[in-house]
Amino acid sequence: MEYSCLQTRTHNCRLYLKTLTCTATDLKGVIVAKPNITGELLSTVPADSSAAPEIQASLPNSSVVKAFNTTFAATLASGEIAGQPTTVLIAGDDADAKTRLAGVITAAGLRAIDAGSLRRARELEATGFLQIALAAGEKIAWTGGFAVKA
Repeated sequence: MEYSCLQTRTHNCRLYLKTLTCTATDLKGVIVAKPNITGELLSTVPADSSAAPEIQASLPNSSVVKAFNTTFAATLASGEIAGQPTTVLIAGDDADAKTRLAGVITAAGLRAIDAGSLRRARELEATGFLQIALAAGEKIAWTGGFAVKA
């Protein structure tokens, strides 16, 4: 099975994502950040679960974290939503993986919040879907979204 992987790096205080193609063997010991759910995965995910735990089950030697799906690309690039820093919510079962990803996010000038275990991926996906539906219905702008004021 092939996976769509994200390669992250910081450059000029911004976070950049690059999609790569790789296999489970390539991902051994790697932190896999799952930003969204694809149509193919959506059709195979149980109703009471999400794609992230399914991916973690198929990648037992990797650390899967759910992140980036509750923010639009424009807010990741600009670093703010309605005058508040863009917040990336992170869910996962590996505390070290979440801490390392949070470090990359904060180095890019964004805010990171630990949203809990990988079981929370389901709620993060629902939040992302709601935001997309609101933007598609022209209720919010594609440059907007939900701001988290800590």
